[in-house]
Amino acid sequence: MNQPLPNDPSALPVLTDVVELETPLSPLANLLKAAGDPLRLEILRVLSQDSFGVLELCRIFSIKQSGMSHHLKVLNNAGLLSSRREANSIFYRRAYLAPDHPLAALQQQLFATVDTLPIADHLREPIRELQQERSQAAQQFFSENADKFRAQQDLIASYPVYAEQMTQLLNNTALRDKKLALEIGPGEGEFLAVIAQQFNHVIALDNAANMLDKARAFASEKNLRNIEFIHGDTQSLLGHKVLADCILVNMVLHHTPSPADIFQDLSNVLAPGGALLICDLCRHEQAWAREACGDLWQGFEPQDFSRWAQAAKLDEGQSVYFALRNGFQIQLRQFFKPMNF
Repeated sequence: MNQPLPNDPSALPVLTDVVELETPLSPLANLLKAAGDPLRLEILRVLSQDSFGVLELCRIFSIKQSGMSHHLKVLNNAGLLSSRREANSIFYRRAYLAPDHPLAALQQQLFATVDTLPIADHLREPIRELQQERSQAAQQFFSENADKFRAQQDLIASYPVYAEQMTQLLNNTALRDKKLALEIGPGEGEFLAVIAQQFNHVIALDNAANMLDKARAFASEKNLRNIEFIHGDTQSLLGHKVLADCILVNMVLHHTPSPADIFQDLSNVLAPGGALLICDLCRHEQAWAREACGDLWQGFEPQDFSRWAQAAKLDEGQSVYFALRNGFQIQLRQFFKPMNF
């Protein structure tokens, strides 16, 4: 019987399992693998300015959950996405490596390149529908809970807790002019009294008519005569030809479907040299706030606001952070529109 020659392939052992060993180049290989698929690049593009749940992404891309979960896992393993659980859903967003990470420059360049490409037309409509549904859910909540919203909001951060800090930030903000101030979502109107003392004219904008009525009643009670009330969203401001010297957004963004779009809308109606002042929650894990207070976002990472402001061509100013006794943390942020914009 002939013995097989050593170089005969049939004599070689058969490998049934291939084990991928981790090497210093593995993170780079994972990133390149994740970026090597057109669908995954489209997912990164869609997640550039928003956070979506797994089922929402399935709806946007018209694919099954198993397929979407696979792609999200590849992106997550490559350090391109991060996930968070909110109630019974898992939401995904872009992840950003630390500046000193060896792959940070490559990751940033990948994101920047993806963002130069338009979102495919067939994806725009389901995205718009999802954001509209989020907005309608928020409006319905405020419509049904206007009379008890104050008590529910106080569970997280009552007005007196942040009003003093926000007033101080406003007082310390250097403005070229004080002709017009705009407050987005004035709630029951308390902060309008602060703004009305410093500006010739104030606009209060809210997309919930009953909440706007509460702010209007407060202004009437306090005899605030320089305030105009507009029922609408931030996209309607251009139609009203608003050009504000200062825009204030107090504890509103975590109720909005797309905060990144809000930044862009407000940048469009902010005068050169004007300031955008924001007070909102830092990222938290208190899922009950979604049901109790109508929150669409469980707070924000500081870099979220920084990136959205940068995309809206706004320069960053002061940042103030302070913790509350109930475990929540608030961030006050200041952004400016460049003079040469």
